[in-house]
Amino acid sequence: FTFAMLMLVMADNLVQLFFGWEAVGLASYLLIGFWYDRPAAVTASTRAFLINRVSDAVFVVGIGLLFSVAGSFRFADLFAARHEMAAMMLPGTHWHLITVACLCLFAGAMGKSAQFPLHVWLPGSMEGPTPVSALIHAATMVTAGIFMVARLSPLFELSDTVLSLMLVIGALTAFFMGLVAMTQNDIKQVIAYSTISQLGYMTLALGASAYSAALFHLTTHAFFKALLFLAAGVVILGMNHDQDIRNMGGLRRYMPVTWLTALVASLSLAGVPFFSGFYSKDGIIMALQNSTLPGSGAALVVAYLGLFVTAFYTFRLFFLVFHGKERFGRYLPTPAFAPEAGPDEPVGLSPGEKPHNSPRVMTIPLVLLAIPAFLIGGWLVGPMLFGDFLAGSLYTDTARHIAQPMAAYASGSFVMALHGLFSLPFFLMLAGAGIAAWFYLVDPRLPKGLANALPVLHRLLLNQYYLLTIIQKLLTSGAWFSKGLLALGRFSNFGESIITRLALALGRGFWKIGEIRLLDGFIVTGSAKLIAGFSGIIRHIQSGRLYHYAFVMIFGLLCFLLYFCR
Repeated sequence: FTFAMLMLVMADNLVQLFFGWEAVGLASYLLIGFWYDRPAAVTASTRAFLINRVSDAVFVVGIGLLFSVAGSFRFADLFAARHEMAAMMLPGTHWHLITVACLCLFAGAMGKSAQFPLHVWLPGSMEGPTPVSALIHAATMVTAGIFMVARLSPLFELSDTVLSLMLVIGALTAFFMGLVAMTQNDIKQVIAYSTISQLGYMTLALGASAYSAALFHLTTHAFFKALLFLAAGVVILGMNHDQDIRNMGGLRRYMPVTWLTALVASLSLAGVPFFSGFYSKDGIIMALQNSTLPGSGAALVVAYLGLFVTAFYTFRLFFLVFHGKERFGRYLPTPAFAPEAGPDEPVGLSPGEKPHNSPRVMTIPLVLLAIPAFLIGGWLVGPMLFGDFLAGSLYTDTARHIAQPMAAYASGSFVMALHGLFSLPFFLMLAGAGIAAWFYLVDPRLPKGLANALPVLHRLLLNQYYLLTIIQKLLTSGAWFSKGLLALGRFSNFGESIITRLALALGRGFWKIGEIRLLDGFIVTGSAKLIAGFSGIIRHIQSGRLYHYAFVMIFGLLCFLLYFCR
């Protein structure tokens, strides 16, 4: 997986990038299905593989369109010919070719980076081991689509249509997937939907032509989300593989190191000033404020709402797991979530049993990740967001897409964080965290009352908008349609008999000519007869008598002299 990802990010042409792109998908399929004896893991890995193949098929079309007009796969050649491509139309249509090509490329990014509605594979992939979730779904694979769009920024800057579409898709993903995270009870599912929501923020930055802000959030997100996943793994192990946050609570006294590192990750995810996530999210907000693209105003409103939602589900998870009264140690007749337990291993803590203490081999990586999750945003905000660190790799048409350069806001990370303490995003974050504290620490009856008051909305979010059900229905309808066609063929009996006779004739011809005469008669038997005949001749020369060998040597020497001395 690491090899494939390195091939992807180091590629200077579309062929090498596509090789790494597909190899990453294959490796993730194998890692998600690590526990291959579990039907849920097999189903999740297959779903991830198939959805990525569907989006990758459209991605290949985009690569083919670019090659057909530029005659090269190299990025340098594509960028050099981009103005000529911008003036071309797709043959037979009134569509700009560069718009169609970029739409196809972005469709590939939607599948790889889990954008709505192609995100359904990522929550199910939590069936894999928790370190796999931290690797794939926090830092590397899901950000491949974001990286690809930023890498090809000179092409995407030529199509305002695709940029506006990215704003729409990113806004839908950031907000609606955050709403789903507010209702989930599996600790890894909550973090998975949080990842999808943050990928939506990165797509928002791409749509606003703020490619540096997207890559900056990609960098900070890798640290605090990997930290959150690994902290969840420690909690799951301590809870004897029980992943239901309704069965946790009060774990702070049993796992102080995990609590502290999870707090750092949660504050960074929520966008608290001075933490890494604040700097990258504030960069995205500034980019949306300065964007002149159609839809950027609505996307900015959705981004603000998403900040409130992010703070709410982040601290909901944190409070339910580490604070409040202890809810573990109860009999669990049918545990809801236990994908990492063995087939005969009990799940959950028995009455009177306490959470296991975390070994150092698990807590030391948490501490090492907590340091950059806290500090790396303030360290990199200058060169990545306002400096020229990415100037040679990214291109933004500032004359058409940016009202005012973000560099005008560059005043140092400390001053930026101080300014953030009096900004609207900070107050939205405080509101989300405060409501979460009231709901889950002060009056835990309020969430149940709200769910009972809005049962339709609660079921909609709890079932993740029924997207998996819709996909299953579509697949079932396709299967019934295929069965209907076959039944119609059997009813008429005409097409079926023709196809059957043709298949039998082809099979008989391949059998008699291909297998009996060619394979058996010529290749197998013929080669054996040839070797036997040749060895029968050679056998007479190898008689074992010395005068025969002397005669052959003299005869060979005579032939040599006659040929070269004639």
